[in-house]
Amino acid sequence: MKLVLTCEHASNRIPKRFEKLFTAHKTVLNTHRGFDLGAYDLFKFLKTYADFSQHQRVSRLLVETNRSIGHPVLFSEFSKLLTSQEKESILKRYYYPYLESVTQVIAELIEEGEDVLHLSIHSFTPVLNEEKRHGDIGLLYDPSRISEKNFAIKFRNEFYHNFPSYHVRFNYPYLGKADGFPTSLRKKFPKHYLGIELEVNQKFSKNNKMDVHLKKSIKEILLKILE
Repeated sequence: MKLVLTCEHASNRIPKRFEKLFTAHKTVLNTHRGFDLGAYDLFKFLKTYADFSQHQRVSRLLVETNRSIGHPVLFSEFSKLLTSQEKESILKRYYYPYLESVTQVIAELIEEGEDVLHLSIHSFTPVLNEEKRHGDIGLLYDPSRISEKNFAIKFRNEFYHNFPSYHVRFNYPYLGKADGFPTSLRKKFPKHYLGIELEVNQKFSKNNKMDVHLKKSIKEILLKILE
């Protein structure tokens, strides 16, 4: 099985020409709304083992790469104020190239007769809307796709067997079937594609670096399954 690794919320960077949108809202870029804290660090730690990797270099508050065209939050409350022409330029420069590069590689691997595991790396805030989230790792997948379900079960079982202190949950804190990049790819690749979003609690992130023991644990289990 070939591993494709992505990170849609790796950065909180805003290109200079759009910095004006955040003049009065700079602090929001450093929160979980601007990017996924610690996710890029985990992505970099795992990318050595991937057959292909890609990460988004601009903030989700400029354009939400993990949402489809037409979704209400494709552009945030900040970027939705832009003109149609400016939005289209953002899509052409940052959105479409990212999605197309990953999609093309997956298509080529499947055409070569390979099965592809697409692991999309994310992190989630420990508290949302004053509600504490209970879980350390979330595996988002489509329960109707047997291969994805089997992967999630094996991943969780191996984690509990080797690292029982971590709480691994299925389709938490979001549903794997919700609108997102892996969801769109499932439609393009009904066979030989496994789309898993790996969500890690940001309580393990300090200064945008994920806990070393957790990173090593995820790597160990992932490689064990792939082998």
